[in-house]
Amino acid sequence: MNVFKIVDKAVLLLMPLLSPICVIDSHTQGEPTRVVVSGGPDLGSGPMEERLQRFRSEFDHFRTAVVCEPRGSDVVVGALLLEPTQPESTAAVIFFNDVGYLGMCGHGTIGVLTTLAHMGKVGGGLHRIETPVGIVQATLHEDRCVTVENVPSYRFRSSVTVTAPGYGSFTGDIAWGGNWFFLIANPPCLLTLENRTELIATTTAIRNALDASGITGAEGAYIDHIEFFSAPYSSENSSRNFVLCPGASFDRSPCGTGTSAKMACLYDDGELVPEMPWRQEGILGTVFEGSIRKGHDGHVHPSIRGRAWITGESKLLFEDGDPFSTGIKL
Repeated sequence: MNVFKIVDKAVLLLMPLLSPICVIDSHTQGEPTRVVVSGGPDLGSGPMEERLQRFRSEFDHFRTAVVCEPRGSDVVVGALLLEPTQPESTAAVIFFNDVGYLGMCGHGTIGVLTTLAHMGKVGGGLHRIETPVGIVQATLHEDRCVTVENVPSYRFRSSVTVTAPGYGSFTGDIAWGGNWFFLIANPPCLLTLENRTELIATTTAIRNALDASGITGAEGAYIDHIEFFSAPYSSENSSRNFVLCPGASFDRSPCGTGTSAKMACLYDDGELVPEMPWRQEGILGTVFEGSIRKGHDGHVHPSIRGRAWITGESKLLFEDGDPFSTGIKL
């Protein structure tokens, strides 16, 4: 399905001054997604990893123009729709934010499928969506909720201790859920919105300490997501979390890839079995419903279910002489 309008590369290089970008905004359980539906770069027709590399090396100004201030903010996750490489796929997508690119995004995938339905491009049922880290399957249900079958997830290392200067020592698990996570029990304060300043400062210090200590994911991958978890506030739920995203923002949703990483750790500990429900509560009290199945690859295959709401359709404009046409890099 061709859900993305390609513009000539020569035109795109002048894009910050001349070419409008059409976007549709949504939020998934509180976390925003901005889907680029026209006006984006031609990244070719190669594998998704090659397209991501081209996006990063040639068109990074497009990323910053779409999601950074003054048109966006540090919490907005962008989703660049692309034509899929395989005929059985519905769409392909590259996710990005104010500081870089995301391998996968659970809340963003829910937002993308909801946006495609809003555009009349897809109906209910199962859809394949290509990402740079693999193909995910997403089902649009009659109640407008979406279930995302994420990429295979696993715990890489358990009980890793790191010392963050000024904040103390923290022990957690390193896990993959489409992005790399360091998951920590026993947060320094209650996981409430009122404590966000302390939570951001602490998780940022932990991320910096992991990097300084050479603690990584597989093959030296940088761990860019830090997740605190605790008991839920609602007895209907299984856990509550706070997730620091790449950069300085925190996830307003319960974090789809973070929930996937958490369920992989629980499976390893024998605390979660296939098809057992897991209700992940986020910092706003919103919930993703999760479960896992066991794959032949030895990893778990997590699913998350949530809902997105369309919040706007707009055209991003770029005036000649605007010093911030490609965004403010904070």
